[in-house]
Order: sequence, then C-alpha cells, then structure tokens
Amino acid sequence: MNGSRKFKSIDSQILESINIRGYGAVFVPSDFLDLGSRQAVDIVLHRLVRKGTIRRLARGIYNFPKEHPILGKLQPSPEKIAEALVGRDCTRIQPTGAYAANILGLSEQVPAKVVFLTDGPSRTVKIGATTIQLRRTTPKNMAMTGRLSGLLIQAIRELGKENVTTQRLEHLKRILPMDKRQELLKDIRLAPEWMHPIFRKLAEETV
Repeated sequence: MNGSRKFKSIDSQILESINIRGYGAVFVPSDFLDLGSRQAVDIVLHRLVRKGTIRRLARGIYNFPKEHPILGKLQPSPEKIAEALVGRDCTRIQPTGAYAANILGLSEQVPAKVVFLTDGPSRTVKIGATTIQLRRTTPKNMAMTGRLSGLLIQAIRELGKENVTTQRLEHLKRILPMDKRQELLKDIRLAPEWMHPIFRKLAEETV
C-alpha cells in the first residue's frame, strides 16, 4: 500500500515536471532522479507512453509532443534532442556542418545526420530518419559555443570560402541584429584567418 502511494506520488510529480517543461520538451529518465529511483522513474515514463501522454523517441529519450492541427505530432528539433542528451552534465553543444548553415538560412538542405560538437561524452542516436551525433572536441573548438561567431564559423566552414557570396552576406546582414554582428569582431581572433574578412564585412553597418 505504501509502495502504491509512493508510485502515485512520483507519477504526479513527474507529470507536473513534464507539464512545466511544456509541449515540445525532450527529456531523459535522469532528469527525474530527484523524484525517485531510476526503476520508479522508468515505470512512470513507461505508463505515460502507454497512455499516449508522452512518446518514446529512442531508447531512454522521451518527448512531450506538440500537436499541429494538420500535421499531427511534430518532431522536436535536433537541438532539443541534443540538449536532453547532455542533460545536467553542464556540457555544451555547438551545431556544425549543413545543420549550422541551415539554421542561418544559408542552405535549404536539412541533413539526415546532424552533428553537434560537445565538451561532454560522444554519443549517437537515431530518431526516425535523422541521426544525431554528439562529437567530443577540444576546448578551443568550444570557445564560442552559444555565440553567433561559433555558429557562423561552422556554417561558413561547411559552405567553403568560394560559396560565401555577396547574396549570402546580404542575407546574414538582413536577419542578424547589428549588435550581434558587431560581436563578431570580438571573436575574430578565434576564427580561421581566411574568415576574418567575412567577419569584418558582416560587422559593417550597411546592408
């Protein structure tokens, strides 16, 4: 009887925690270990999957699905999945390659494999048709994580110098706020030398 009350309590607490995260949230069992044992958490998550409240994206990865009136349950973004994977380890992630270019609108390609650099453990998961890889890298490569410069370096590296056209620079100037563009000058020393002129052009006030 006491065990039953305990599990009900964990049920309600986990459900409350999921509701606070909101629709579209992605989480892993370790996110709830402050509420109960791993076994108890796994049981509750399994119950919620069976009820259709949440869904299992892959082994140990769950989603509180956001519903679209026409498209149905929407797939969470690769960033949300990657953030759930690094969890509470205080590790950071940096989008790379075609996905970084796609985020900035420099490419319409949505890659089937999305790679994030991280200072945490490497890990790969497959969710639907998309593979998400966390690739451990050096502190130097993570120095600009969470800043425009970090995303821009990865996107431009993917495109290649010859494909950083005037049209693409004008696009970036249109979508990026002036204060963010001027921050690039602070980080220019961390960018490859061949990108320095590109950073300076983006920091100019004219569009």
